[in-house]
Amino acid sequence: MTLTALIPLRTPTGIAVLTTALMVLCSTGLAQAAPITFPASGPDAAAITPTVNAFRTDLGTLNPNVAGSFGTGRREINWDGVPANFSAPNLLPNNFFNVNSPRGAVFSTPGIGVEVSANAADGPVRFGNIDPNYPSLFQVFSPQKLFTAINSDIVDVSFFIPGSSDAALTRGFGAVFTHVALPDTTSLMFFGPNNESLGTFFVPSVLGDQTFSFLGVDFGSLEVSRVRITSGNVALAPGQLGPGVTVMDDFIYGEPTAVPAPGLPALILACAGLFVSVRRRQRASPRVPRTGPCPGS
Repeated sequence: MTLTALIPLRTPTGIAVLTTALMVLCSTGLAQAAPITFPASGPDAAAITPTVNAFRTDLGTLNPNVAGSFGTGRREINWDGVPANFSAPNLLPNNFFNVNSPRGAVFSTPGIGVEVSANAADGPVRFGNIDPNYPSLFQVFSPQKLFTAINSDIVDVSFFIPGSSDAALTRGFGAVFTHVALPDTTSLMFFGPNNESLGTFFVPSVLGDQTFSFLGVDFGSLEVSRVRITSGNVALAPGQLGPGVTVMDDFIYGEPTAVPAPGLPALILACAGLFVSVRRRQRASPRVPRTGPCPGS
């Protein structure tokens, strides 16, 4: 049975019923709980570890680095297993953590690529290959490697079913940073399945060198298709030693899961479109004036 058969849309009563239904659907189906944030900063790893662990617990069990989606739980990237041939001074393939080590994360940047710092056995640590002073500014949360964009301070993380090209959604994402010295600069910007903004959240800052900051955001349901990470306000470069240089360590995020089929929100939009269409037809239809009382009145 169609909606027009259920509700007499060409009558004032029908229009009122549909309007009420849409209001109820919007208030129940589209209302979303506010995201929960997990912020922390401090002079050492111990200062942020309790918050990092709380975010891990919030997302659920750590899943193995294999193809396919487990539906629940979380994935993590700590960079430390990236081989030397994909570490500084070489660029990391953008799809390394969806193909080589399938975790459903693919990177992009306005710069020339992304890079993982080297181990001590392979070259200068903590991006000392870019500037020899960087190891004194940055520190690792999980030894020994860090992560950054090259020629940019922006990295986008898009989510896929691990090991596939099928788009996915996650419930939340968090990242560890080192040397977040400027307030309201380093941030996580979240996007939904239609590339709509879900909000920008700033990472807490802390003065000093070799410091740590963390921010995790949990939306509570599958809403996030992409995260844009802004690290500081300048790209790493030789001689660039100001407070705006920031790099990343561990990524923690909810299990990438298949994009669900359209449900209640799509129904609401369809009903709203039908409502507008009927109202337009009503306005366009000629009205027959009433010249007297109805028969039998």
